Amino acid sequence: MMAAISASARGAETTLLEQNEKTGKKLFITGKGRCNLTNGCNKEEFFHNLVSNEKFLYSAFSRMDNQGVKEFFEKAGCALKKERGERIFPLSDHSSDVIAALNGQMARNQVKVSLNSSVSQILMEKGGSAKGQPHVCGVKLKNGNVIKADAVIVATGGKSYEATGSTGDGYAFAAEAGHSIRELKPSLVPLAVDEGWCSKLQGLSLKNVSVAVVNGKKKIYQGFGEMLFTHFGVSGPLVLSASSYYAKKCYGMRAGLFIDLKPALSAEQLDRRLLRDFEENKNRQFKNALDGLLPTKMIPVMVNLSGILPEKKINEVTREERARLAGLLKKLPLTVTGTRGFQEAIITQGGVHVKEVNPSTMESRLVKGLYFAGEVLDLDALTGGFNLQIAWSTGYLAGCSASGEE
Repeated sequence: MMAAISASARGAETTLLEQNEKTGKKLFITGKGRCNLTNGCNKEEFFHNLVSNEKFLYSAFSRMDNQGVKEFFEKAGCALKKERGERIFPLSDHSSDVIAALNGQMARNQVKVSLNSSVSQILMEKGGSAKGQPHVCGVKLKNGNVIKADAVIVATGGKSYEATGSTGDGYAFAAEAGHSIRELKPSLVPLAVDEGWCSKLQGLSLKNVSVAVVNGKKKIYQGFGEMLFTHFGVSGPLVLSASSYYAKKCYGMRAGLFIDLKPALSAEQLDRRLLRDFEENKNRQFKNALDGLLPTKMIPVMVNLSGILPEKKINEVTREERARLAGLLKKLPLTVTGTRGFQEAIITQGGVHVKEVNPSTMESRLVKGLYFAGEVLDLDALTGGFNLQIAWSTGYLAGCSASGEE
């Protein structure tokens, strides 16, 4: 929609082909229906949150940055607010207001919106340009109709949440045009683990913990925040971010995931804390003396993992056993066996190889008049509004370029 708005604003006769019965179905469910539409951080912090091919985005971001996105939506009638982590949401907490702002702007720009219109093929003619490149001449719909066009912008999204229309068609269109497609992986997605004890903690949320993911001896991710245990492994904001780096660095492989349950305490400080707690509970059984350290649901699991007899009196716990418990609190180990599937992934990692797309225009380097924007490209970021900003920035630039603007 941003691409259509951008192109039409520059005088191009623009048609949006939407295969769904309405626009913005994936936007509607984004951010649990609230739509975290961008992040208000500074430029350096923004690019720090990008996972793949951040340099490719420089030009697009300079044309439509996060401040520009905020101004666009507010001018289009969608009031905004800022929340923790610089996340930007509609003031109403309703993603429908974001969609309404986009639809309203398209209407004002006289964009023709064609619903229930599925494209089967991008039509190309052999080139007459100096480079001999083929060029776009239109699209063919699945109903057999042909629409002529001087330029086509592929902004079909990825493969996640297929029910919203993200069926991966854009990758097929790009491949038919000669583009390379980087391996498609679910990202910002829960992780599956080997350890069966996770299922006993299903539904338990941990706040203010630290998580590290390790591939062999190499640490590929470390972050702080909130996570959730599930019947298959782990999820929650912290784990979703970790999954992006797992997918990037060791997808399909086993990896170590370590939870620091007490990140605010050094090993020495934690030992002093344990000594103090043990002194206060010296006559209690070990299994009944961890209330101040752990959530109730987690105590039986940690007692079992520690190897300390549950009925053992606290004043009988040895230094070695106390050190073992401290080690678990600082570095609780899990074994990642893989990610959950595309149906649970917020975004798709991988896509159209960015080396085959001009970052200054979003135009294909292989086919004149063919442009790409958003998740169909091999661009992705962490949670917090960064992925939608990628979509707005690349869509805006593709629209500008496709309109013939120099």
